Amino acid sequence: MDSIFHEKQEGSLCAQHCLNNLLQGEYFTPVDLSSIAHQLDEEERMRMAEGGMASEEYRTFLQQPSGNMDDSGFFSIQVISNALRVWGLELILFNSREYQSLMINPINEKAFICNYKEHWFTIRKLGQQWFNLNSLLTGPELISDTYLALFLAQLQQEVITEVSGFHSAHVRCF
Repeated sequence: MDSIFHEKQEGSLCAQHCLNNLLQGEYFTPVDLSSIAHQLDEEERMRMAEGGMASEEYRTFLQQPSGNMDDSGFFSIQVISNALRVWGLELILFNSREYQSLMINPINEKAFICNYKEHWFTIRKLGQQWFNLNSLLTGPELISDTYLALFLAQLQQEVITEVSGFHSAHVRCF
């Protein structure tokens, strides 16, 4: 296997780093993700307007900041999901019925995108080995098959005690 692409943390652009580490190259910029976020914001605004532009809900919605991005460079899971669709990839949330019905064994998969304490990162299988490609690390961190399931379970368990929560999604090809 050639070298492993590992984009390190810059500002609060963890979603960009997460996607680029997943895809193993510099495929997304902050401008790309901002464009997707603005498109999602516009779609949400149009849906809210269907209920009446004079409604209290619509006026309240317009006063709220975007739920898809913020000024620090944080992007929502919807932005990440839409960015991956360009590549024929789909996110399946860990806690969704679809994920549970698939009875996924993490070791047999290719990648996971995780969010812990407002930080997006990728766990990815490259060749026959798993790597933690968290942009906060100095480089890729090898994860054994045994540790992978434990690592993901530990992240899920911490949602019970953490206010900010944990989101994880399995990445699947269409």
